[in-house]
Parts: sequence; C-alpha cells; structure tokens
Amino acid sequence: MDSNLLGDYGEIIASRYLRKHGYYIVSANYSCRLGEIDLIAEDKKYLCFVEVKTRSENMKYTPADAVDTTKRTKIIASSQLFMKNYQVKKQPRYDIVEVYFQNDEPVKLKHIENAFDSDAK
Repeated sequence: MDSNLLGDYGEIIASRYLRKHGYYIVSANYSCRLGEIDLIAEDKKYLCFVEVKTRSENMKYTPADAVDTTKRTKIIASSQLFMKNYQVKKQPRYDIVEVYFQNDEPVKLKHIENAFDSDAK
C-alpha cells in the first residue's frame, strides 16, 4: 500500500479507536501556518492534540520515535494557535497513537497519552 494511503488509513483507525474510548473528535488534519495536527480530540478533562504514526510491524524503531523535537515544537505551536482562535478552556494534552500494519492490515494500536509536554519533552 502507498505510504500516504497507509498514513491516511492509520488516522482513520486511530480516530475510530479514540471515539470507541470516549473521545470526541474535534478536528482531523488541522492545518495552520505553524504546522499540522493529525487529530484533535477531547474527553471530559483534556483537549488532546494527537500525532498518528503508522508503520509496518517489523520496523526497527517505534513510530513514536519519528516524533522528534522539531515535530513536537510544530504541534505545540499549532495547538496554541488553535486554542487561542477557538478560546479553548480545557487543559491541553499531547498524545501519540502508533498504528502497526502487516500485509496492509492493521495488527496493533498503541495510544501513548501525555507523550510529551508543552516544552516538547
């Protein structure tokens, strides 16, 4: 499967997973001048800015390893602009959802809540 299609499919799977676990999807593929956020979801307490990473299961590194400091900084800046523009009152949280595929089929999903903080650490 084409890597762009695999990424899109991974985002759909992550979105379904989050909804199934009580999250409301506020936005998908939010884009602004500062960057892009795959999913914005909320639960009772948090507004979660979610980076979805999709990989083959036999990869040497985890999908979350691809969310480096530069990517985190862009997500944080984009999230701050989103919260300002929409006057968000909930506490922000930065999550990563890893979706693993094998033979073009999803085989595993890992939701890493609070994967990094507003200092990109």
